Amino acid sequence: MENIELTTSRCCFSSNDEEFVGFKEDVEQIIQKLTRGTKEREVISIVGMAGLGKTTLARKVYNSHSVADHFDARAFCIVSQKYSIRKLLFEILKQATGEKRDMIKEDEDVADTLRKALYCKRYLIVLDDMWNYEAWEDLQSWFPCVETGSRIMVTTRVQEVAIEMSDPYLLRFLTDEESWELLQKKVFKRERVPLELEEVGFEVARNCKGLPLVIVLNAGIIAQKERRVSVWKEFAKDLSSLGLEEQSRKAVQSSYDYLRDHLKHCLLYIGYFPEDYNIPVSDLLKLWIAEELVPNSNDTENLEKSSKDCLSDLVNRSLLMVSKRRSNGDIKYCMVHDLIREFCSGKLEEEDFKQRIVSYNSSSQVPSSPKDPARLCMYIHDNLVYQLELNGYSLDKISMMDSEEKESLEFIAHPRFYSSKCMDLFSLLDNLRLIRVLHLLDINMESTWEFQNSPASTLESLTHLKYLAIFVKKFDFKWVSHMIDLQTLRVHSHQRIKTSPDIWKMKKLRHVDITEFSFIWEDDEQEEHVLDNLKTFGKCRVSLADMNRKFWWRFPNLEELSLSVVNFHGMTNHSLFPTPEIHNRLQSLEISFPIGFSTSIGWFKSVFPMNVRFLSLAGISLTEEVVTSIAALQKLETLKLFFIHFPNNNPRWDVTDREFKVLKYLKLELVDMNQWESLDTSFPMLEKLVIKDCEQLEEIPSSFADIPTLRLIKLINCSKSVCVSAQSIKEEVENTQGNERLQLHIPKNF
Repeated sequence: MENIELTTSRCCFSSNDEEFVGFKEDVEQIIQKLTRGTKEREVISIVGMAGLGKTTLARKVYNSHSVADHFDARAFCIVSQKYSIRKLLFEILKQATGEKRDMIKEDEDVADTLRKALYCKRYLIVLDDMWNYEAWEDLQSWFPCVETGSRIMVTTRVQEVAIEMSDPYLLRFLTDEESWELLQKKVFKRERVPLELEEVGFEVARNCKGLPLVIVLNAGIIAQKERRVSVWKEFAKDLSSLGLEEQSRKAVQSSYDYLRDHLKHCLLYIGYFPEDYNIPVSDLLKLWIAEELVPNSNDTENLEKSSKDCLSDLVNRSLLMVSKRRSNGDIKYCMVHDLIREFCSGKLEEEDFKQRIVSYNSSSQVPSSPKDPARLCMYIHDNLVYQLELNGYSLDKISMMDSEEKESLEFIAHPRFYSSKCMDLFSLLDNLRLIRVLHLLDINMESTWEFQNSPASTLESLTHLKYLAIFVKKFDFKWVSHMIDLQTLRVHSHQRIKTSPDIWKMKKLRHVDITEFSFIWEDDEQEEHVLDNLKTFGKCRVSLADMNRKFWWRFPNLEELSLSVVNFHGMTNHSLFPTPEIHNRLQSLEISFPIGFSTSIGWFKSVFPMNVRFLSLAGISLTEEVVTSIAALQKLETLKLFFIHFPNNNPRWDVTDREFKVLKYLKLELVDMNQWESLDTSFPMLEKLVIKDCEQLEEIPSSFADIPTLRLIKLINCSKSVCVSAQSIKEEVENTQGNERLQLHIPKNF
């Protein structure tokens, strides 16, 4: 199997309608080009300079319901200057067919599989950020030319590339009025613009010369300034003398200059990822914390909050783009614009990949103590690796730093570094002190001779690690038990791992995510081991046959827990959560059961932890006891039910006497029911309803039309009668409240 990191997200990018300004006519024209005209396959190319909004426009068009409903299969991929044809075709295949796997089989002919999957279908493929015509030649032969009305949309900043493919659509600049509208939305949000700032604010917007990226970056700067006419006039004057290219560079530089030091470090860290890389936010926050880039405090509880604040600050200043959100609105993936990434790369090179990082107090944003000097850190980069390889991995023999620096220098091993092909990874790491991050999910550790020979001694020198992610055949906790500062442990393995007493030595562990991980339920009454700092425990398998429920009490502060139950035969009648007060910090809970799970065995005769906000259940029978336990959760906002059946072969779900008080998101997938009865009071706060592969369901209760908060119904692989009932609900809402309130989405590419 080939393990790959993809640079695109499954569902494309969520457009932010609140900040989408201008281009309304452009969107309509491009939608017409996509949905009307010839049956032959056509290419629509959008051309414009960097920062003009090509990708934003393409996302807006791609996500429109009229486009989604028109095509049988869709995919949105970023090409970039450096690309892998095999990875691009695999991502297109995943999106077009709805596959969720992240691995390519070594002998798999991805191109041929894609061509067959698209054949005779009306498809839309978006190829974003294409830099040369050769990329198009490499890809286009695998997109069938059958006369089905298929379309390919390309965005590029190179007009010659677009002309080679089609008659290009030249994207215009924003008008002065549109520029001012966008600036207002970014600076004032929903506030009224002070009367005295209207004229000078319009002048600031006009001087941005219609370039959306420049407008939002300058909005992030001016929002930090005093709201005085004289201050804004001076800012507008500085902008007026700059040309378009200068505007872009100046906006990025000024945005960077206005950042506090810790935000500069965080931004440069992000900018070191590859071009157009789709960054998982949950990983990014852990990496920032491990590298000590975020403001800290004596209370470690605030580390995650501090890192989220940094992320939010960079997004609000438009230095980061949100590429996908979770069902609860949290950011799941983010990206950095090419211009900002180029600036970050240039900044790191300019400073010889060195940074002085100071520890900051989170409340005052000042150095925590004058006794704490700035740490001199260097990013491990290609030239450093090359010099070390030439000089036997000895720092003393290379000329990239002076002797004083060599004594105190610490190293930042960015995940990007590990994807490079260094000749001798562990010899390199042995000679670079204070490595805090080791991210090796893309490297099979058993392929290295040192690790094969002695995995424990290979990792022995890495005593300062705070973040470890590795890919091995079989993992042993003994390899890492000496890493007393370890905060995050991620292991991808092929063989099941069992618990070891060594896990209790790592008192600072905060996040554990191990595939194929099984627990041995040891009942050790003599010594109660506790990991107070552990917050997330993901993807672990548990056997309930010999379960000791006290085991889970050893992680009293868990916030996220994901379990896969693999064996329950002979289980005694007890519960994982006997009272709602147990694990009262737990907010996210995922549990999946084997097919055939019987509720008579226990578990759901109890309750869930009282503060759960996200609940995902798979493979259970939805009994009255289960529904009662779920409805009792007063803070539950997201509920996902998968592979659900009902007791006594009665596929009917009646919640007319239940109230899920604050539930906002409900997803039903492969739920084996044909009747669903509900009142508008059952889900009074529901915003999104997603139903997938519920082929027996006859209709959605008509009472959903009376839920005032409902904004979206999405149906995937459902019966015609369900679609008809959803359309009836939408029509009723339109007749009483207008067209904008409720969206109905029935995608065809599943």
